[in-house]
Amino acid sequence: MKILLTLVSMLLWPVLSSYAQVTIDSDDIGGVVSGTNGPEAGVWVIAETNEFDTLFRKIVVTDDEGRYVLPDLPRADYFVWVRGYGLSDSEPVSSRPGSTLDLQAVKAATPLEAAQVYPANYWYSLIEVPPAYEFPGTGDNGNGISPGMRSQADWIDGLKQGCQLCHQLGNQATREMATLNDYETTKAAWTHRTRAGQRGGMMTGYLGRFGADHAIERYADWTDRIMDGEVPPMPPRPQGEERNIVLTMWEWGGTTGYIHDEVATDKRDPSVNANGPIYGVGFANDKLVWVDPSTNEERSIKVPVRDEPGEGDFRSYMALENLEPSMYWGDELIWDNPGNPHNPMMDSQGRVWMTHQIRGPSNPDWCMQGSDNRFAQHYPLNRAARHIAFYDPDTEEIELIDSCFNTHHLQFGFEDSERLYFSSVGPVVGWLDVEVYEATGDEQAAQGWCPMIVDTNGDGRITDWVSRNGELDPSKDKEMGIGWYGIVPDPTEANVVWAAAGGVPGQIARLDLGEDPPRTCITEYYQPPFENADAPIQGYSPRGIDITTDGIVWTALSGSGHLASFDRSKCDILNGPTATGQHCAAGWSLHATPGPQMKGVVDNGSADFHYYNWVDQHNTLGLGNNIPIATGSTSDSLLAFLPEEEEYVIMRVPYPLGFYSRGMDGRIDDPNTGWKGRGVWADYGTNAVWHNEGGKGTQGNLVKFQVRPDPLSH
Repeated sequence: MKILLTLVSMLLWPVLSSYAQVTIDSDDIGGVVSGTNGPEAGVWVIAETNEFDTLFRKIVVTDDEGRYVLPDLPRADYFVWVRGYGLSDSEPVSSRPGSTLDLQAVKAATPLEAAQVYPANYWYSLIEVPPAYEFPGTGDNGNGISPGMRSQADWIDGLKQGCQLCHQLGNQATREMATLNDYETTKAAWTHRTRAGQRGGMMTGYLGRFGADHAIERYADWTDRIMDGEVPPMPPRPQGEERNIVLTMWEWGGTTGYIHDEVATDKRDPSVNANGPIYGVGFANDKLVWVDPSTNEERSIKVPVRDEPGEGDFRSYMALENLEPSMYWGDELIWDNPGNPHNPMMDSQGRVWMTHQIRGPSNPDWCMQGSDNRFAQHYPLNRAARHIAFYDPDTEEIELIDSCFNTHHLQFGFEDSERLYFSSVGPVVGWLDVEVYEATGDEQAAQGWCPMIVDTNGDGRITDWVSRNGELDPSKDKEMGIGWYGIVPDPTEANVVWAAAGGVPGQIARLDLGEDPPRTCITEYYQPPFENADAPIQGYSPRGIDITTDGIVWTALSGSGHLASFDRSKCDILNGPTATGQHCAAGWSLHATPGPQMKGVVDNGSADFHYYNWVDQHNTLGLGNNIPIATGSTSDSLLAFLPEEEEYVIMRVPYPLGFYSRGMDGRIDDPNTGWKGRGVWADYGTNAVWHNEGGKGTQGNLVKFQVRPDPLSH
C-alpha cells in the first residue's frame, strides 16, 4: 500500500506542486491544465456565462507549467473549458469565482479533429493561386483569367479586396459546403453560394473582375480537397508575451447585426469616457449600439436619416432583393440600411461622430460647378453617398450634417480648432470645422475639401494641373491617386493629414492644407516599393493608416501581408517630375506578418487579410508607446508589432471562431491600476455573424484585450 501511495504521490506531484503556486482572489478562478503527458502550456482557458444582459466571456492562456488564472470575474456561474492547438475541446465544467479548478486537456484523435479550431487563414492558405506565368489574363477565350488581372499580385489583392473584404474566408462556413449533395458539382454549389442572399449581386460583380468561372473553379477545388481530408499545418501555440493576454468579451448587435467598427475614447486623449460605454455602428440596420462594461448591459438606438428612403436616388445600401435565396435565411430580407453608418470616432466631450448617409447621393447645387462656394469652384463634387452624424450621450440625440464630399473613415486633427477629417473613397479628403459648425449651424461654412494634387512641376505651389488620367506635363502639376480610404492627421504638424488607398501597388499621400485651403493645398504621393530595384522587400495594397506621435506613418499592406512604416524624413525627393510614387524606397520598412502564404505564391501573398491598422500612441495596451497593431481579420487576431525587437505579438481570439476585426481603439480607465486600468477594444466586424462558430442564431462580440505582467497576475 505504501508503495502504491508513493507511486500515486510521484505521479501527482508535478500537478500538486504547480497547483500550490496558483493563488487567486475571491473574483478569480484558477488552477492547472494537464494532458496525457503532463501540464499543457500555451492553451486557452475559457469561462462563459449567460447570467447577464449579454453573454459574457473571459479567456486566458496557460503558462509553461499549465497554470492559469481567470481574473476579475463578475459574480455568476460559469462554464469553463480548455481549447488549444493539438487538442479537442474539453468538456465544460461548472465553477464560480473564488474557486480552484484543475482541468483535463483532451488530445485530438486525428489531425483533422485538431484542425477544427485553427484560424481561418491556415485553411485559406490551401487555396491555390494561379501560377505567375498565367498573367496577365487572356480572358474567356484564353486562360479564363480577366485581362484586368495583370499579375499574380493583382489576383491575390483581388481575393483580399473583393472576397475577404466582407467576411472571413477559411472558416468552416466558407471552406466546406454543407449542402453539397443538393448540387451536381462543387462548382455549381459555389456558383449558387456567390449569388445567394442580399450580397449576391456584389459577390457576383467582384468575381467578374477575376474571370468568374476561373475563380469559382479555384474555390471549388479548394473545397473538394478539404472535404476529402486535406488539412493545413498546425499553428504555433501562444508564446512569451502572448501568454499574458486577457480577453474579456460581450455579445452585441443581434443575430443579423453587422457592427462595422467600435470606439471607446478620444484617440488624442485616451482618458476621455473612462469606464464608460463602448460604442459600435450597426452598418446593416442603421443602429448605434453600445455595451457598458461596468454593468454588462447592451443598448442601441436607431440612427435616423434626413430624406425619405425610396424617394429619388435614396436607397438602402444593401440590396433589397436576393439573386438566389440565402443559404441561411431563404427569401427573408434581413438588412435594410439607407443610412449605413460606417465608422465612429469620439471627440473630447465624449460625443460619438459617425460617417452616415442622410440623403440620396446626388449633391445639392452649392457643391457643384457654378456654385459660389470656393471649394466647389476649385474642385466641384456631384455626388456624396455618405455624410456625417453625431450622437450626444448627454441628450441621447443624434444630429445629422450634410457634406459635399463622400465620407468613409474619420479622425480628429490636432489643430487648436476641433477639425474632423474624412476620407472619401474618392478623389478628395474632406473636413468639418466642428467649432464653426457649432457656432453657426452652417453646414456649408464649416466644411471644406481638397483633391490630391502633387507639385510635379516643382515650383512649390499648386496651379494648373493635369487630371489623374492625363499624361505628365512638366509645366503643370498632377492629380494623383483615387479611392482614398484610410485617413490620419499628423500630430507633428498642423493642417497636415495622411491618406491611404489600396490596389497594386497602392499609395499613401500627405496633404498639407496650408493656411488658406483650397488655394494652399498641396500633396505628396508615395507608393509602397513594388517592382522596385532599390527596395529589398516588395509589397502592395495599403488599406489602413495611422501614425506615431513623432510622425512615423504605419500602414497595413493587406495584399502582400506586411505591416509597413514610412519615414518621410528619409526621402530625398518630395516633389517635382519624379515624385510619382516609387521615388522614396528608402522611406519604407516592410515587416511580413505571421502566418502562412497562399499556395503557389511567388513573392508575397499572405493568406491573412489586414483590414486596417492602428497605432497605440499612449500605451493603452501595455506593450509600450507608439506600438503599431494590424487587424488579423482572417487569423482571429490582432497583430502587435514591437519595432525594437522586430517581433510580433499575436493576440488570438480562439473562441468563438470568426473574430474578424475592422479596427480597434485603446482607452485608459485608470492610470493608477496598472494593466487593469488599460485595454484595447475591437469587435467581430463580419457581415455574416452566422458564419462564426455557433452558426445561425449567434451574435457578434465586443472584445477587450489586456496585457498583464505574467499569466498568473490577478
